[in-house]
Amino acid sequence: KKTSQMSEEKGKGKSAAAKSCHIRTRKYLANKLLQRKQMIIDIAHFGRASVPKVELQEKLAKMFKIKDSKLVVLFGFKMAFGGGKTTGFCLIYENMTALKKFEPRHRLIRAGLAAKKEGSAKQKKEKKNRLKKLRGYAKAEKNKK
Repeated sequence: KKTSQMSEEKGKGKSAAAKSCHIRTRKYLANKLLQRKQMIIDIAHFGRASVPKVELQEKLAKMFKIKDSKLVVLFGFKMAFGGGKTTGFCLIYENMTALKKFEPRHRLIRAGLAAKKEGSAKQKKEKKNRLKKLRGYAKAEKNKK
């Protein structure tokens, strides 16, 4: 189990304790097959509404001695009733290629590592129905565009 304490000195009338947050990891697993470390993180942030994911990424990268904080993926956060405590999932990839290979596309888009596909739902549906009429090489060629 790893724990960390972080606080910000510059607060507008609030003490450093009110701005701090405490991170605790549990259910740690080194997943060599997917080239990542995975765990559940518990964040205690009393006196604070929530902690930004960017701030948590930087802190976890520092905790696990990782140079690039983009290799830390955070998701699935649930805040306890009444606030002050949040629980979520954390994945720390060994390199960027593993992250892009194994992470779901929607999380890559949120992290800014992949581009969102353009076009409305109607356009996608029309393209799908046009492709139904084609077979083989012609279908593959049209699908590339």
